[in-house]
Amino acid sequence: MKQKYITMLALATVLSSCKDNELFEKEMYKNDVALISSSYYNTFQEIVPLTGNEVTGYIAASAGGTHASTKDLVIQLEDDLTQLDFYNRSLFDFDTKLYAKLLPRNKYEILDPKIQIKAGERTGRTMVKLRPDGLSPDSTYFIGLKATAGPGVEINSKKTTILYQVLIKNDYASQAQNTFYSMTGLVNGMVTAGNKKLFPLSANSIRVIAGTESFESTEPMINKTSIVLEVAADKSVTIKPYKDIKVKQINGDARYPNVFRVEESFGRKFNVFLLSYEYTVNNVAKTMQEELRIEIVR
Repeated sequence: MKQKYITMLALATVLSSCKDNELFEKEMYKNDVALISSSYYNTFQEIVPLTGNEVTGYIAASAGGTHASTKDLVIQLEDDLTQLDFYNRSLFDFDTKLYAKLLPRNKYEILDPKIQIKAGERTGRTMVKLRPDGLSPDSTYFIGLKATAGPGVEINSKKTTILYQVLIKNDYASQAQNTFYSMTGLVNGMVTAGNKKLFPLSANSIRVIAGTESFESTEPMINKTSIVLEVAADKSVTIKPYKDIKVKQINGDARYPNVFRVEESFGRKFNVFLLSYEYTVNNVAKTMQEELRIEIVR
């Protein structure tokens, strides 16, 4: 009787093991489709240059499984607001001034809201036409999308949505990273130094805090203390007010001639601005002569 029990137990174990292996192999071979993104919030960053022209980006998907699918896998893309709402509430709670925004409709076009992963391949993608000029470097912009399955397609439940983020850059600054330039110079004839963050505005212009003013990331303070540096084709720089600040460019300074240039030293390259101007904040006028410098890392 005891021997019979042991035999039955061994048989049950074998059957259970076979069933587990069958399930494991089924999972390994399953070609479930996922939108390609990173992080807990399913974000994907597209860094696009400000050129004045339309630029191209891509939204991609991949297929899982031990082997590539033997048939085409097709998913459709639809607008989705739920993931953006989850992102904003999770990170910022009810502080709505920090919320990320949907990219305006006139700033992009998805030519074909379908992604096809062809038989024998692992990935597929669809094109996004982007018009980034005019976007604010102070805002976070997303295209919110979700995938729906075509016939015979299974979608990875954790990767059905994507927050496609559009970040802007030019030759002088990038929204994708903190572009801090070292600053040295004179304020009202007194030696000064520090670091300044530059923000891309267009193909040939950037925003920066004037002189030695403190940076505060609120709209009123940005408007009050920021200037615009516009680089011409001959690398001369025109200094303009961003919004509310009063600024007057001072030309003729041999050491700070209001120019931009790229300098090379011992195999390293640097972006350099040499600036001279007078500005007024809180009815206090200051004269600023400054060099802004950052190493170009490719």
